[in-house]
Amino acid sequence: MNLPYVLVLYYSRHGNVARMAKEVAKGIERLSGIEARLRTVPSVSTTCEATEPAVPDAGAVYCSEEDLRHCAGLMLGSPTRFGNMAAPLKYFLDGTSGLWLSGALINKPAGTFTSTASLHGGQETTLLSMALPLLHHGMLWAGIPYQHAELLKTTTGGTPYGASHLAGGDSQQPLSEDEIVLCQAQGERIAQLALQLHPMTATEYTS
Repeated sequence: MNLPYVLVLYYSRHGNVARMAKEVAKGIERLSGIEARLRTVPSVSTTCEATEPAVPDAGAVYCSEEDLRHCAGLMLGSPTRFGNMAAPLKYFLDGTSGLWLSGALINKPAGTFTSTASLHGGQETTLLSMALPLLHHGMLWAGIPYQHAELLKTTTGGTPYGASHLAGGDSQQPLSEDEIVLCQAQGERIAQLALQLHPMTATEYTS
């Protein structure tokens, strides 16, 4: 029997967003009746020929359109690039017009998460810009409510717009306790919304 799932779709350059994705997945799987599905996207370059392997050497496998089509909810993660999402993730989303035309993602909950080298390096603008294509798909974007006290005391990452991480100039700073709590809290919230908005039986979902 296939459980409904929240798709945790991310691009990670130095591994920080990948680590966040795993914490988001832990939050999703706190709830029974739903699971997390981790997926990533390949890098892009100015080289016209494909240079990435069909299957990554390590970590999550590449996302397919069907992974996105059948999700009950979505968590979208990216490092910041000049206050915006990274090109590989945008490239993938730019290719989802078929899902937009069919309305496949309408009324499904979604959230965003990010990692930056500096505290004021564009975390909130990145989270907001990542929400734009999701809103065009008709998804219901949800952040983190202030019932989570970590939002008020964090000295690293963490915003009401979504989970975030301060990686440091060398991108080696580990996730802080507050960042971990907020990643898991957002994952759990999206899973809870997915179950409340679409209380279908597991047999109605496909893998």
